[in-house]
Amino acid sequence: MNWTWFHKWGSPKWFYEVSGRWLTGFAWAAALLLLVGLVWGLAFAPPDYQQGNSFRIIYIHVPAAILAQSCYLMLAIAGAVGLIWKMKLADVALQQAAPIGAWMTVIALVTGSLWGKPTWGTYWVWDARLTSMLILLFLYFGVIALGQAISNRDSAAKACAVLALVGAVNIPIIKYSVEWWNTLHQPATFKITGKASMASEMWLPLLVMIIGFYCFFAAVLLIRMRLEVLRRESRASWVKAEINRLLEKGQ
Repeated sequence: MNWTWFHKWGSPKWFYEVSGRWLTGFAWAAALLLLVGLVWGLAFAPPDYQQGNSFRIIYIHVPAAILAQSCYLMLAIAGAVGLIWKMKLADVALQQAAPIGAWMTVIALVTGSLWGKPTWGTYWVWDARLTSMLILLFLYFGVIALGQAISNRDSAAKACAVLALVGAVNIPIIKYSVEWWNTLHQPATFKITGKASMASEMWLPLLVMIIGFYCFFAAVLLIRMRLEVLRRESRASWVKAEINRLLEKGQ
């Protein structure tokens, strides 16, 4: 098997050049999908027979919750790549994805609380799903704080990678919490391998929103990584050439 493509990810210059082409596509896809998904879900999807229109918050809550968990898995994978193959770009991805994942977790917790009030009669209960999501937020905060507290970049990268890997054990707990414990939180709305628990008119716009959130995440992550690569490689000749090109373009 040819692993040349994998080793290219160790080159900041190659990443910067390639990511510039991907960024526009992800940004336009995110804008289009989120617009279509929001209009479809909020204006055209039928109300739920039990929850009425209050269910529509799932078009923000569910994509944010799924992305928050997926983002942490990405942190763990990036951490493993950084520890095993010593790729500095893996640490860049880990550090720049953590704040995005933290914000998605906050959105999931806030929208979940707003949804819980009319559904459960309270904004918060120490439910297994809610508690494990709160732990996820603390793990994100830990990764961010650890990366900023350690001045040596290599030591910070190793510490954050280890924390990301250890914290990944919380992801299956979040996923299966509604099955392992007696919780108020409802089971998954729809599954890739199973039949959806809601009508297609309701879950199709949700699927569009989920894809839109992933495209948004990819676009924002690429922007943050590109800026961080320029900062870390500021003394490299190719960075100076790129800055001069951007300055000339701006004129």
